[in-house]
Amino acid sequence: MTVAVLTLRLRAPWVHSLKEKRMELRSLLAKLRNKFNVSVAETDEQDTHQLLVISAAAVATDSAQADSILDHVLAFVEANTEAEVVAVERELL
Repeated sequence: MTVAVLTLRLRAPWVHSLKEKRMELRSLLAKLRNKFNVSVAETDEQDTHQLLVISAAAVATDSAQADSILDHVLAFVEANTEAEVVAVERELL
């Protein structure tokens, strides 16, 4: 068993309030949960308007499957939000 963790730091320059940020995050996190069956949450920068830090975790049978899941999650985030991905951190446990 392999646990895969993906942490994404996104920049959303059009967001001017925490309410706007929460709306964007809520939508993205729900889509990720439904499509990939991963655990996702906002993990940092909760009080910063234009920075979004989300982490996704999944359990896989081996590291190849774990990498594949993380690749698909990253591609989905890039395709389904206008926010710019500024940093990506992967970890396999």
